[in-house]
This record gives sequence, C-alpha cells and structure tokens, in this order.
Amino acid sequence: MPLPRRPPRPRLHAEPVTMLHPLIQSIATSLPATLAAVDLIAYIPVLVITVMAILFVIANIVGSALLGPNKAGRTKGIAYESGMDPIGSTKKRFNVRFYMLAMTFLVFDVEIIFLYPWAVSFTQLEPNSAEAALFLGRILFFVGTGIAAYVYAWRKGVFRWE
Repeated sequence: MPLPRRPPRPRLHAEPVTMLHPLIQSIATSLPATLAAVDLIAYIPVLVITVMAILFVIANIVGSALLGPNKAGRTKGIAYESGMDPIGSTKKRFNVRFYMLAMTFLVFDVEIIFLYPWAVSFTQLEPNSAEAALFLGRILFFVGTGIAAYVYAWRKGVFRWE
C-alpha cells in the first residue's frame, strides 16, 4: 500500500530587495527566500564597526613597528619579572603583601561592580516597603563584608610598604 502524499509546502517569497548597494543586492538575491527576507541593511553598522576595529588593530601594530624604538640591547632582551632582577637564584621569595594588596583590590573591584545593578533596582522599589528593607539589609551586609576585608588587610599591614 503506497504512503499518502503530503501536500506541497508553500514557498516563502521575499519582497524584492531594492535600493541596495549592488554587492549587497547580489548577495540578497542569491540567498534562499527565508534569508533574503532578513533586512540586510540593519547589519551594515555592525559590519562597519567590525572593519574599523580590524583596521585599528592593524594600524597600531604597523605603527608601533615603524615608529617605535627598535634598538636591541642586553637590558632590553632580559625578561621583565615584576620589578625583580631575573638573573640569579630562582628561589627568591616575594613578599606576601603583593598578594594581599591584589586580593584587597579584587574585593573592592567586585564590590563596586555589584553596587551598580543594586542601585538601579533599589531606586525602582516602593519606599518604606518590606522588599526595600530587605534589599537595603542585603547591601549593608555586602558592604560590611567589604569593610571587614579592608580592616583585616589594614591590620595585617598590607598598606605599609616599609
């Protein structure tokens, strides 16, 4: 027994692309009907920004190669190691203050990043509501932990460089 035939699928017809650059028009007319219906003009700003970014990168690389100093020397060829002399024993110890200062910076950096969305959402809450009080309590706890981290780092002497 033969299988019943499906009715033919309706074809999608895109409206004709008019008043486009000839290159874009040739691309748009060669696409299938569903893709041709997409307005390609809307993507031109994205294409322009992408091309500008690529040209900026190329210009910086070529410009620094042409205009920058290119003298080779003994000191210039040595690897830079965070202000430490890279010649000698590799068993030198870094002071823990470098790491503590970096961690303190990260704590405050992350705290500031999270304060922006909180401030935007907090201003849209009803004043003196239970939800506003909860939001305020949460951010006070969050800022309090940041202050506790700062006091801890201060008491440990992270900010003294003697």
